[in-house]
Amino acid sequence: MFTDRLRTLQRLKQTVLCVGLDPDPARLPRPLRRESNPATAIRTFLKQIIDATRHVACAYKFNLAFFEALGRDGWSVLEATLQHIPDDALTIADGKRGDIGSSARFYARAVFELLPFDACTVSPYMGRDAVAPFLAYKERATFVLTRTSNPSAPDFQDRRCDNEPLYLAVARTAARWHQELPGTVGLVVGATDPYALAAVHLACPGLPLLIPGVGAQGGAIAPILQVARRSPVLVNSSRQILYASNRDDFAEAAARAAETLRNQLKEACPS
Repeated sequence: MFTDRLRTLQRLKQTVLCVGLDPDPARLPRPLRRESNPATAIRTFLKQIIDATRHVACAYKFNLAFFEALGRDGWSVLEATLQHIPDDALTIADGKRGDIGSSARFYARAVFELLPFDACTVSPYMGRDAVAPFLAYKERATFVLTRTSNPSAPDFQDRRCDNEPLYLAVARTAARWHQELPGTVGLVVGATDPYALAAVHLACPGLPLLIPGVGAQGGAIAPILQVARRSPVLVNSSRQILYASNRDDFAEAAARAAETLRNQLKEACPS
């Protein structure tokens, strides 16, 4: 099961850190901007970031939009980067897919068979049939968007539904899918709302949580440490690590930033 693999890797490496790979050509270190082919520069950049952080990362989250924006070169960069991930780290396809069943089946096939990733992110807005094809894969995890870390998340996610926020209704429904379908359900809950993080954790103890919003978005670490006592957590950081320096020392700076965050989260590691 995905959760068992996650716990084992976290225990062995003593880390809950997930490094987000969001390669923006405009933010690449200055030495790499001289490369005439952006895809080549990004491939080099990501390989060095992975090599620099592999000792403190238990997972890597690929933001698919940044690869898709490279056009026809994006798929080859994605494949090459995926192959460069060490065996002792899990991979997450962050595409936030969410479409009707027939489309969802092909989205699931792409991320779990053709590439293949260990987990992905999906939007539950269209209901069970948009998520179920991903949960047909027994050894994989599907992280359902629950309470996200972006500023306008409350527009819909905080609206009341049966006397509780909609995000809690989503979490409870996703937990039922976890019981009914072969795959593992995880929940995406941002660190920027400690109350929501605690509420989801209490409503669905034991489900793995993918937690963005630490670092550049300002999410606090203390609430995460409380949640980690009962639920497996993956704490994602992207920009704070990727763009720690824009000079020749970018890989070393990324390693330092990742090590600092890993150490701050050390208490959350399974023992």
